[in-house]
Amino acid sequence: MNGQGKANVDLLLAESFKELTMKQPIEKITIKEITDRAGVIRPTFYNHFQDKYELLEWIIQTQLLNPVEPLIQNGMVNEALILLFANIEREKEFYIKASRLEGQNSFESIARQCVESVLLDVMKNRSAGKNPKFVWLTPERIAEYYAQSMCYVVIAWIQTGMTISAKELAEIYKYIIKRSMDDIIAEL
Repeated sequence: MNGQGKANVDLLLAESFKELTMKQPIEKITIKEITDRAGVIRPTFYNHFQDKYELLEWIIQTQLLNPVEPLIQNGMVNEALILLFANIEREKEFYIKASRLEGQNSFESIARQCVESVLLDVMKNRSAGKNPKFVWLTPERIAEYYAQSMCYVVIAWIQTGMTISAKELAEIYKYIIKRSMDDIIAEL
């Protein structure tokens, strides 16, 4: 199967999965239900994904993070945040349901791993050949820190019903990450 055909099947499986999440919790969705709705046979799923959690990871990576990575690479972080949050907002019901996934393959852990990977790529590209100010403060630790903080903010926003706009959330996130804890406490 060529790359285009694989991408089409991946997208078909992802859309089927998203539709099923509107009817039942992710934990209860079976591979058979995903493939039946997508109109493919079960082995086709396993040619593309190991399980439904890897499919969720593909959705996060492909539909949320891939579109924003070039913006981040080019220093357009605010624009990247607005696009990321707007894409989540566009599929609000899916992400509300997905954010409820807990346990070993929680939405939070899958999302954090994906965000951390993107941030690590950016940081490694930017820090190549430079000597760090603090040896302990590696690109891996920085990526993990920002992935955790971003996922916390995004999941809290999702789970409270996305009552503010994507643009406002981007402003709030930028406010938090650009200030020290002392600054924020003083401004309360």
